[in-house]
Amino acid sequence: MNQPWTQRTRPDRLERRIEFDDYESTRSFLERLNALAESEGRFPDISFGRTYVNLTLRPDEEQPVGEVDQAFAAAIDALL
Repeated sequence: MNQPWTQRTRPDRLERRIEFDDYESTRSFLERLNALAESEGRFPDISFGRTYVNLTLRPDEEQPVGEVDQAFAAAIDALL
C-alpha cells in the first residue's frame, strides 16, 4: 500500500513508503529519483527492498519542514 507523505517531529521530517509491483519498477523509480536528487542537490534518506521504497526528507540546518521540502516531495510524487 502506498502511503502519503507524513510529517513527523523529533526531528522534523517527511516520510513516505511507496510500493511497486516488481523489482524492475522499483529500480526504474530509484533511477528517476537519483536524477531528480542530483539536479536538485537534495538527497533523501532511502531504504528499499525488492518491491518498496521508504523515503525520508529532512530540512536543511535544523529548520522545520517548509515549502521547499513540500515542493521536493511533490517532485518525487511526479516521478510515479
